[in-house]
Amino acid sequence: MNDFENVEKKENEIFSKVLRAGKRTYFFDVRETKAGDYYLTITESKKNVSEEGSLGFKKFKIYLYKEDFKNFKDILEETTSFIIKETGEKVISERHRDDFNLLTEDDNNKHNVNNKNISNYTNISFEDI
Repeated sequence: MNDFENVEKKENEIFSKVLRAGKRTYFFDVRETKAGDYYLTITESKKNVSEEGSLGFKKFKIYLYKEDFKNFKDILEETTSFIIKETGEKVISERHRDDFNLLTEDDNNKHNVNNKNISNYTNISFEDI
């Protein structure tokens, strides 16, 4: 299935796309002003469980007007390129890895070795302080 989807248009929407990204969903909606001009809304929506246990959604919205498109696009491109250049494209957060529960034996050995090394550095007595 493609991450982007077309969705039913709401009353003042001209064009709409959806990006499902794990626990988050992003909506890209082109809307029309009363004057007949177009603008973009980007909405992030994620599931939220209230204290009472009821399921809802938290939504955060950005309104982007044509006069800001070029600068927004340029800065978005620059910052995303910086992140990829500095950290690479590989996702390292365990929450976002498809196989994070399926560590290989080699991964477990590396983890154990790293823990041994850390314990050597953190072996401090309160009397030393």
